[in-house]
Amino acid sequence: MSKRKYGNEYGFLTRAVHTGNDVDKDTGAIKRPITMANSYELPYDPAELNWSSTAKALYTRNGGSNQQYLQEKLCSLEGGEDCVALASGVAALSGIFFTLLKSGDHVIFSDVTYIAVYRLLYELLPSKYGIETTITDTSDLEAVKAAIRPNTKLIHIETPANPTLKISDIEAIAKIAHNAGALLSVDNTFASPYNQRPNELGADLCVESLTKYINGHGDAMGGAVIGPKALIDKIRAEAMVNNGGVLSPFNAWMIMRGAVTLPLRMKQHNDSALAVAKFLESLDAVRFVSYPGLESHSGHKLAQKQMKNGYSGVMAFGLKADHDTHNRFVSHLKVITSAVSLGHDESLIAFLGENDERQYLYPEEFHEGFFRLSIGIEDTEDIIQDIKQALFKIGLWG
Repeated sequence: MSKRKYGNEYGFLTRAVHTGNDVDKDTGAIKRPITMANSYELPYDPAELNWSSTAKALYTRNGGSNQQYLQEKLCSLEGGEDCVALASGVAALSGIFFTLLKSGDHVIFSDVTYIAVYRLLYELLPSKYGIETTITDTSDLEAVKAAIRPNTKLIHIETPANPTLKISDIEAIAKIAHNAGALLSVDNTFASPYNQRPNELGADLCVESLTKYINGHGDAMGGAVIGPKALIDKIRAEAMVNNGGVLSPFNAWMIMRGAVTLPLRMKQHNDSALAVAKFLESLDAVRFVSYPGLESHSGHKLAQKQMKNGYSGVMAFGLKADHDTHNRFVSHLKVITSAVSLGHDESLIAFLGENDERQYLYPEEFHEGFFRLSIGIEDTEDIIQDIKQALFKIGLWG
């Protein structure tokens, strides 16, 4: 643990810089180093040790020092009691499901989610382990209530949801879950803790793909679960120690470094994304824009309530054009890069065609193909001008 504790008496920016960091006791360096060892010194008599224990530095699969420093920072930023950092966002998600669910249990999950969640909850867990699941429009509270069964153990939501940006009410769904004796987990990746903190809104578990905004530079992979210590201890033991989903020391150090600038980057993401979304919405060539910061978005008022600093940097939009024209548009972009992922320093775009297997779960305007656009931290006007020149080259500008 850090000797310097930074609790909620300090602001978010201060905690982003300082929490988890300390002076290195061996060198006097004011930044903690990467500890790449996979093993730690045993006590004089190791006979009494629990070899699966995570309480003492023993073996990096049981937890390493860089991982611990990062977990301290994430707890502070998310407003949670404890945290476990894992190898990827999917490791964090599957860690929750693997740890908390057993055969015969029932899960309700958002009809719009990350593809790995859809795979795990719609296909793999039901077929392999007999876990019952229900896909539900979690933006509809009555639909969530109607989906509850006597054996419902978990509700899992994603808000804003990937890739349609659907918004679900965290506080209200937490009450529904708890009244039914179930837990609520929330994937907060699209928002980041700068904009939204599910634990403070009543969620039991918050999930972050650290690969995205928290790292922020497109060069490291990780995931985290934040929540009550009793639940995190179980996930740490089962998903990390016994399933091996451990975060490497190098990635933990990289993400720790990236997280320092999270609030500065998120402010730019928020501001630029809102400007770009408004620009796109003004164009005749654009078929639709989905961004919770727009008043036209069905979840705008709810997003205003639960997303405190802004609406993050991801949007979806489609052109009044055929399949090939969407791809030609992307080929002419110079500032925006065609690539998967989001939350990087550079703007990223991906075209999702008409044959997505989950298309039936999306609003009708998404059925003709659409873009997911993650706005980076470039100059806002450069992003807008890049879109303009690409539209001009495909004959959709002016």
